[in-house]
Parts: sequence; structure tokens; C-alpha cells
Amino acid sequence: MASLRSSPCALPFLFFVAMASAQLSPTFYNTSCPDALSTIQSVVADAIATESRMGASLLRLHFHDCFVNASSAKTPNFTGEKNSFPNKNSLRGFDVVDSIKSQVEAICEQVVSCADILAVAARDSVVAVRIRHACIAFSCVQLGRRDATTASISAANSHLPPPTLGLSGLLSSFSSEGLSSTDMVALSGKRSVQSNAHNCSSFRDRIYNDANIDASFANSTKANCPSSGGDNNLSPLDVVTPTVFDNSYFKDLVSKKGLLFSDQQLYNGGSTDSLVTTYSEDMDAFFSDFATAMVNMGNISPLTGTHGEIRLNCRKTN
Repeated sequence: MASLRSSPCALPFLFFVAMASAQLSPTFYNTSCPDALSTIQSVVADAIATESRMGASLLRLHFHDCFVNASSAKTPNFTGEKNSFPNKNSLRGFDVVDSIKSQVEAICEQVVSCADILAVAARDSVVAVRIRHACIAFSCVQLGRRDATTASISAANSHLPPPTLGLSGLLSSFSSEGLSSTDMVALSGKRSVQSNAHNCSSFRDRIYNDANIDASFANSTKANCPSSGGDNNLSPLDVVTPTVFDNSYFKDLVSKKGLLFSDQQLYNGGSTDSLVTTYSEDMDAFFSDFATAMVNMGNISPLTGTHGEIRLNCRKTN
């Protein structure tokens, strides 16, 4: 594996490209912990090689971290965000984060934050699941976040969009975080590698009652999600390439094969239809907008400077 000592821009994916918040920089650890990024990349690659779904899980951790009171690595052991309704029994990947933190601490004690580990692991996860298909571009992840010392179950319940939201609710939810409709649609494309919906109960109403759904898709999904029972049964969010980061998710929406109600709302005669169509036909346009959206999401009020802390253990505060 090539060394990333000199620059975090050496990974093949257009990811974090815009100027980030003050004090964030792609070279933040070049002097203080020059091997941090290559260490994170190695652990992520091994984890995904062991279990292909892990890339999606790490990406989702970063998304949920940023969407609730900033990108600041709220600890999973708090009686807080992990137990919120959108997260309960669905977030995973904490063991991989523990492994990353342990190895990074071994080379640079209390230098690299858990928040930055989540950001880099998310970027490396996209690279890992995409690289099997094609190489895309080069860019940098912005670094320098610090870790939170609190978490909030009420904030998670109110900030994380549930799968039952309509388009107006989704737009409002993302707008409240400073994210545009383009950011929202592009970030939704992460479901391309999310592999499986949380459980049957999150999409049962859609496959049995919605009209804007492909009949054959609904019937095939019902086989794994009965009208009652089987609440924890899983079904793929991307029925074509569930372990490759691509634009199949948007093709599914155009074909009325969105698994979750909130997904299909992106293509249901509303203001985001044209963008979904564009992404379904132009994968490079999706990748470019996803990169920008990830920058914008990572810049949601990060803790920097002397705010927060650098955690020794990502599961608890110091």
C-alpha cells in the first residue's frame, strides 16, 4: 500500500475539496502525526475485505455524527445518540473505529481526534468500495476537528431524518443544517453501499400501501417482509450493486424501486426529480456533487482549537 505520509490528497476519490471551516486543513497532521492517514486507510481496507458492508457502516457513522450537533464524534457509550430512534440497533462499525484509534494512539498519543478518524474512515470506505469498479479522481480530506464531551438523544431524534419523511420535510431537515437540496440528494446516494435497510418495519408500509412503486419490486420484497412479523428482516437499498459505490441507487428511484418512503420522495414529481435523473445518467456528476456535499456536511459546526477534547478512547470522554 502506498504511503500517504506526504499528503492526504493521494487517495483516488474526489471527496473533501472545498475550503473547510476555519482551522481545518488537509495537512493538519502532516507534522504532528504523519502516518495517521495511512494507518486509518490500512485498518479500513482490512475491515472491508473481511466484511463488505463495513464500508457503508463507517460512512453512515460519519453522516450521523455530523448531522447531530456537529462533526465531533459523540461517543457511542453515552445514553444519547446511539439510542435515538433513527440509530437504535442500526449503527455499527464501532469495533473498527476502536481498532483505528488504538493503532493511531500507538504512533501518536492523543493527537488525532475520533471525529477526524470518522471523517477519514468515511472517505477511505468510499474509496475501498468504489476502487473495485473504477478510479475516479484525487483530493483531500479536511482535518483538525476535536471531540465532543456530550451527546443528546433528543437532538438525534429531532435532527436525523426518519425514513417516513416526505420531500418538504427532508428539504427542511437538511436546510436546518445549512445543506442545500443538491447536498441532500447527493448525500442520499450513500445508500448505494448501505446494502440493507435497518429492518422490515421501516419499509413495510411502502411496499404494501404505496402507489409509486414498481409492482414486481414490491412483490419480491414482500417475500422477505411479511405484512406482520419479521420486523428485523433486511432488504437491499440498492438492488443492483449493493457493495459498490455508484449511481445505481438513483437508477432504482427512476424505476420506482426506492425501498424507503423517504428515498422515493426524491423522485416523485417534485423539485428534486431532475437532479435524480441527472445522477442516474451521469455518474461523474453524482461523484462531484457528493464530494462537495461531504465537505459541506463535515463543516457543520466542527469543534476546533481549544474546544472539546482529543479523546484517548472513542467510546468515552477522557
